[in-house]
Order: sequence, then structure tokens, then C-alpha cells
Amino acid sequence: KKAEVELSDLRKEGSLHISRFGLLRYNPYEDSGGDQSFTVALLDENGSGIVLTSLHARSGTRVFAKPIDQAKSSKYRLSSEEEEVIKKALDK
Repeated sequence: KKAEVELSDLRKEGSLHISRFGLLRYNPYEDSGGDQSFTVALLDENGSGIVLTSLHARSGTRVFAKPIDQAKSSKYRLSSEEEEVIKKALDK
């Protein structure tokens, strides 16, 4: 009985760890070469976590982080690349 309770607790706790991820490299601008920009999703079993996007251009690199709750962002609009990488992470 004790082992069953401990196993149940471990399963609940484990579902909150990063266990799903997706990565997409791409070129968002015509004036820069290569796929140096990227978006990565780091999610738990419930589809919650963060999406990080790095956009590289000749003038510099910008990094954005957005919180994700159950595969959606309620506070920030997601780009098509961010939506794609979340879907990719959840399909694994």
C-alpha cells in the first residue's frame, strides 16, 4: 500500500517536469542567410512550460520568452513558428 502511494506521488510530481520539447530553426528575414533563428518549446506532460524564440538579423539578435499553459499562451500572441513547435513537442 505504501509503495502504491509513493508511486502515485512520483507520477504526479513527474508530470510537472520538462518532458516534451520541440525545436525549429528557420530564416525569418530575407536579408540574412542560414537558419540562425530558432524557436524551442520546453513543456511538461500537461503542455505547460515556456517557448523561447531567438530571431537573428544583421542588426542583432532578439530573444523572446513566453509562458505556455496547456499548449496555449493567454498573455502573448504566438507566432506561427511558436504554434508549430508547441504542436511538434506535444506530438512526441
